[in-house]
Amino acid sequence: MNDMRAVIIPKSDQINADHLIGGPLTVTIAEVTIRPGTEQPVSIHFHGDDGKPYKPCKSMARVMVHCWGPDANAYIGRSMTLYCDPKVKWGGMAVGGIRISHISHINAPVTMALTETKGSKKLFTVQPLKVEPLAPKAPEPPAMTLAEWGAALQADLTAAQTAETVDAIVAREDVRRALAEAPDKVKARINAMVKAALDRTAGPAFDGDLAGGAVG
Repeated sequence: MNDMRAVIIPKSDQINADHLIGGPLTVTIAEVTIRPGTEQPVSIHFHGDDGKPYKPCKSMARVMVHCWGPDANAYIGRSMTLYCDPKVKWGGMAVGGIRISHISHINAPVTMALTETKGSKKLFTVQPLKVEPLAPKAPEPPAMTLAEWGAALQADLTAAQTAETVDAIVAREDVRRALAEAPDKVKARINAMVKAALDRTAGPAFDGDLAGGAVG
């Protein structure tokens, strides 16, 4: 598919309504920076923002405060869905703007009165955002001690029935690395175990068959 959205994204140091023409965007907040007294005092940095944070207008900042409280540190890890509302006006003209449709960490829709124009307010509702919990990461297996690794290698060599199997064990990455990097005493022990396994598996493989044939 040739996706036209990649070529209509405007150049900017922040996401704006035009970035969302192709559809809404759900973001997870990574950091919030606040610079009081500036034209856009709040920057919402989110995972994967490519250096272009969401800078909410006062109305959307009020939505976040209403739903999450005033402590911006509590916003980290929370999520919201942003969309382009083409009806947002600037200077009396509908130019479009970013609005929040869904927000996490609320249990039911939240409705509040937001300023639409000077002296005029309008009810605005934000829906709860259900965020799928991340699957728990499987715990890393505990690292084996050198003694445990040596015992496991001995068991593998003892179980080997043919010289080819012994050769395959010796060719393993862990064995090759041990033979290259382990202390000399360990290397000598490994070589002794391998020699014993090769001596055991190198005998005639068909002694029983040959003896049976001689008897017949």
